[in-house]
Amino acid sequence: MKVSPSILSMDFNNVEQETIKINSTDCEFIHLDVMDGKFVPNTTFDDSFIKTLKFNKIFDTHLMIEKPLSALDKYSSISEYVTFHYEAEDHKDILNFLQNRKNTKIGLSIKPNTSIEVLDDLLPYLDLVLVMSVEPGFAGQKFMESSIEKIKYLKLKKDQHNYHYLIEVDGGINEENAKKVKEAGCEVVVAGTYIFKANNYQEQIDKIR
Repeated sequence: MKVSPSILSMDFNNVEQETIKINSTDCEFIHLDVMDGKFVPNTTFDDSFIKTLKFNKIFDTHLMIEKPLSALDKYSSISEYVTFHYEAEDHKDILNFLQNRKNTKIGLSIKPNTSIEVLDDLLPYLDLVLVMSVEPGFAGQKFMESSIEKIKYLKLKKDQHNYHYLIEVDGGINEENAKKVKEAGCEVVVAGTYIFKANNYQEQIDKIR
């Protein structure tokens, strides 16, 4: 299972030091939470801040914004993966976009109360599916067990149809529930507080991997 530390929990007063510490680990991704204060109550950063980051990891950008389809171009130019929320756009518009997109690696995310089945006809076109195991918008929330069944569903669909998307989970991850999501079929785990509030980042990454 690959690990994607969420910088939402890092010390923004010491970005350079945090960058050195993360770059010295063997995590594969870095998770970038973009919030506009509208789709979710919180506000974080935008593409201009992401351009300043010096992480030597795969950029895994999670858009929690209104009308994300109109913003995808500027984020896909600076991130390997760009994920947006199913709830933020019309289903038909999402399907049309996915069927006609170019080479950008696109993911879709769903909130905890959104049924996983709404993604069924979109799954063939996705590079990543992000299951939120907390309500999006704030760090440090408790993991919701209901996300495990969604991961199992995505794993089953992927195996049945030979889909190519990565299964990712984000929210409240720790050493105990990381084992559960891995067994369910999760391939990329996002962790913020669990990693950045510890002294040894690599040790925490090893524990959840």
